[in-house]
Amino acid sequence: MLKLRNIETHYGNIQALKNIDMDVQEGEIITLIGANGAGKSTTLMTLCGVVPPTSGKIEFQGQDITGMPPEQIAALGISQVPEGRRIFPYLTVMENLDMGTFLRKDKTQIQKDLDHVFELFPILAERRNQQGGTLSGGEQQMLAISRAIMSKPKLLLLDEPSLGLAPIIVKQIFDIIKKINSEDQTTIFLVEQNANLALKVADRGYVMETGAITMTDSGSELLANEDVKKAYLGM
Repeated sequence: MLKLRNIETHYGNIQALKNIDMDVQEGEIITLIGANGAGKSTTLMTLCGVVPPTSGKIEFQGQDITGMPPEQIAALGISQVPEGRRIFPYLTVMENLDMGTFLRKDKTQIQKDLDHVFELFPILAERRNQQGGTLSGGEQQMLAISRAIMSKPKLLLLDEPSLGLAPIIVKQIFDIIKKINSEDQTTIFLVEQNANLALKVADRGYVMETGAITMTDSGSELLANEDVKKAYLGM
């Protein structure tokens, strides 16, 4: 579904990504783990066209999307839940969800997807007329994920969905991530500092250090890897 080949990204004179090769197969959960500042979020921003690569090639479903504007990439079916949620705080829950449907015209299916979102996150149905900024951190994360689901993505990019959330909410969010993947057949690219949780749900994982991919394997094999245990699992 997605191929990155020899991707390099710079912020001015600073190189953030170094010769990145990655693949995502349709229906998978892929995770990218690494320390703060390793380049994980930059990878997602590069995929979305927010920070275009300085060299290399990105293909989505066989189409070259390298350097394509973000709105065109979104229209192809790639949706991101950014780090820090980035909901619209002064819009209601319903208005935030409506923003996710901006590129869609299929009104009947939109209503079905809205019903589905409220099944996944019943609390959002209760708070549908409440301003997004008044929700708790966990509820805002649920809203950010739901807004992305409302765009009907083929590939869902999740950037640090557990950040700043209580453990019980994190478990709920990760249960929903698995459900979106298995029941909705949505391919998921997960960037996450909680390596233990991320590798447990992932089919495959990549380890990133200072802008370079240093290791790749199945989620279970990376969980059992001694270097990964020491560096990212605190074992």
